[in-house]
Amino acid sequence: MAIPAIAKGETKMSIWGKTADGTPVPIYTLTSGQIEVRVMAYGAHLVSVKAPDRTGKMADVVLGYDSLATYLITPNPYLGAIVGRYGNRIAGGKFTLDGKTYQVPLNEPTNALHGGPKGFDQYVWQSHEVPDGVEFTLVSPDGDMGFPGTLTAKVRYTLTGGTLRIDYSATTDKPTVLNLTNHAYYNLHGDDAGNVLDQRIEINADRFTPVNKSLIPTGELAPVAGTPVDFLKPEAIGARIDADNEQLKIAGGYDFNWVVNSKPGTLRVAAVVTDPVSGRKLTVETTEPGVQFYSGNFLTGAFTGRHGVKYEKHAGFCLETQHFPDSPNHPDFPSTVLRPGETMHSTTTLTFGVVK
Repeated sequence: MAIPAIAKGETKMSIWGKTADGTPVPIYTLTSGQIEVRVMAYGAHLVSVKAPDRTGKMADVVLGYDSLATYLITPNPYLGAIVGRYGNRIAGGKFTLDGKTYQVPLNEPTNALHGGPKGFDQYVWQSHEVPDGVEFTLVSPDGDMGFPGTLTAKVRYTLTGGTLRIDYSATTDKPTVLNLTNHAYYNLHGDDAGNVLDQRIEINADRFTPVNKSLIPTGELAPVAGTPVDFLKPEAIGARIDADNEQLKIAGGYDFNWVVNSKPGTLRVAAVVTDPVSGRKLTVETTEPGVQFYSGNFLTGAFTGRHGVKYEKHAGFCLETQHFPDSPNHPDFPSTVLRPGETMHSTTTLTFGVVK
């Protein structure tokens, strides 16, 4: 069955529930002629994406929960969340900016992950509809999780045909560091249909950033050639995941940052994933310098998703378009510093299609 022709998009809002302090949480349903997307104001989460297989059968291809209440439980695996102020890891939670050292509270034994114990994923963002979608805004005060400067962050989701576009922007009143990304977990079989190990991934990157035993980059930009992290040609996620490789053993699978080929700041393909069973295809494009491919190694079944399915190890994969982990402590990495008078802009697109 052919994918339906593109129809005029529609956005609908309802209140999904309230936080513990009584704050209402709007959820928005974005529809086109091809896919349906749900996003909510709590954590600016991407809650679901319903996309057709090669026969036209729809399934949710993003892991998520049936109720707001489950999203409110912490800690959690960040399903679909916007993470910040600094997505990914900062070693020791410490960084120095303009000669001053800042400390972010640790939420891993030796690292601050995704902005610390209360990151952007745990706030109700302000929201309003825009053409073809919705824009979320969060004002993070000076000193929030130890980060300097009052930061105003905006995340805009817009849907056209089979493409969900995520536009990020931010301004600050003091020099700060910033790394925003979306932490959706994808399963092109469907969110209730087993693991992702047979899905085939291609990553447009000749290099990656190897990590130490704390999952912090060593500073090297290492070639992928001849290693199990070479996805320049499509390969099943599970084909080499248990290879005798030090990096894979450290991470328990894939959990690394790849250096996307071509010029940062230009929208180019970062990764393509296909499911040979359903025919579904996901193409990720970004202006960011890197993409974190994570194979769901730390999912344990502790959280029950839609359809009563427990999300076990490798139930989903993430493609987090980003600046590199721990960049504030690596002067040779692309800078994540944002200064007053500047505006950070970043775009990522997620295109859902099919292959025969």
